[in-house]
Amino acid sequence: MIPKSKSPPCYQSTQSCRSPTPAQLAHLFSSFAPISIGAGGVRPCSIAFGADQLEIIALTGIVYIQDHVGWRVGFGVPAILIFLSVIMFFIASLLNLKKKPKKSLFTGFAQVIVVAYRNRNLSFPFPNSSERYHHGKDSKIVVPTDKLRFLNKACITRNPEQEIAANGLAVNPWRLCTIEQVEELKALIKVLPLWSTGIMLSINVSQTTFILIQASSMDRHISQNFEIPPASFATFGLIVMVIWVILYDRVILPLASKIKGKPVQLGVKLRMGIGLLLSCMAMVVSVIVEMIRRGKAIQEGNSSNDSAVSRMSAVWLVPQYCLLGLAEAFTAIGQTEFFYSELPKSMSSIAAALFGLGMAVSNLLSSVVVSIVTKLTSRRGKESWVSNNINKGHYDYYYWVLAIMSFINLLYFLLCSWAYGPCGEQVTKVRDTGNDSKGEELYLIEGLTLKMHGVRLKEGE
Repeated sequence: MIPKSKSPPCYQSTQSCRSPTPAQLAHLFSSFAPISIGAGGVRPCSIAFGADQLEIIALTGIVYIQDHVGWRVGFGVPAILIFLSVIMFFIASLLNLKKKPKKSLFTGFAQVIVVAYRNRNLSFPFPNSSERYHHGKDSKIVVPTDKLRFLNKACITRNPEQEIAANGLAVNPWRLCTIEQVEELKALIKVLPLWSTGIMLSINVSQTTFILIQASSMDRHISQNFEIPPASFATFGLIVMVIWVILYDRVILPLASKIKGKPVQLGVKLRMGIGLLLSCMAMVVSVIVEMIRRGKAIQEGNSSNDSAVSRMSAVWLVPQYCLLGLAEAFTAIGQTEFFYSELPKSMSSIAAALFGLGMAVSNLLSSVVVSIVTKLTSRRGKESWVSNNINKGHYDYYYWVLAIMSFINLLYFLLCSWAYGPCGEQVTKVRDTGNDSKGEELYLIEGLTLKMHGVRLKEGE
């Protein structure tokens, strides 16, 4: 809307472009920064409210306005909607229960690391000895787990009279931590390898720029008078994701449970693995489609004209979008459930934010991958694989790189999954004693030994 804020136009006839001024770049980047900060605050918290379903509106209605009316209105409509959402949020927040955190989780993590290092020379108490471990007043955990055992030294008490106050809290939390703090940090460290396996999926999903360029160079007409905007093709992935989630929860699982005569549920790690496999397949399909598209474009004499539109239908891009949508439905939802089930309830905010953090990291790594590919393939005056001229470049080779990286990531996931062991969800009910014994239920966690009512149970008992 402000002419001086825009960089001078490029003239294709003379191939002359003037770079934007530092003030214009500062103006542009000053809008990116609050958008990123705002998204970082909203997205993790909105997962529980299903806000991702609204992306379908963004990829259809808003994109259509931007393509056919212009960017002023295209940006203005979301700005108005966001302003209205802020008003609605503050009105609705009056009806919500708000819990203030007792302290920062990250402060607790730092305390565990510092205290564990300070106590590195302490000897561990005797096995199953709970007297020398500091725990919360109402804690059900009296002995820390053996995994990442070096962190257990953070909750060892040397002189309880001096280190623990009358209210049961540590006099100096930078000198003594609770078992709960130690186990929270362990839980986070334990899930990080499996969390990192989802980054490659997000890298594949973030290739929207290249797919948009492909769609722009193909025939996007559904009818003689209607043409799909390039950015709206991502809608197919979202539609497939929503359809699969509904079918999986309401049709497939109930039907499978009815056939087997007992509840059937795909484990979260299995779903994550299936999603990563589908992501790898999506990249292979992308390679095949781009090889066909590029070949047809060259046959039509468009090898040097990057603005020419091929007669090949853009519908060929739909299968890779559908596979990526299914991959997200399996891995993204599986990861979110995995974080919620494996992390303590006190870390729910971190469980919600981990997937969003993975997406942020993947966007940065995606830029790094593109930069490396551009640098390596444009040596000696050659055209880069990811050239702006899609017909001179080799997007198919670039997709091969992503496909190979996805396959290596799948192998990495299998290794991390094996090293992690059974999830907390893998709990089998072994006996229900009914109301005559206070309705107590015994559960067997795979791979663990439980001790209930003084009787030690081994796996299978």
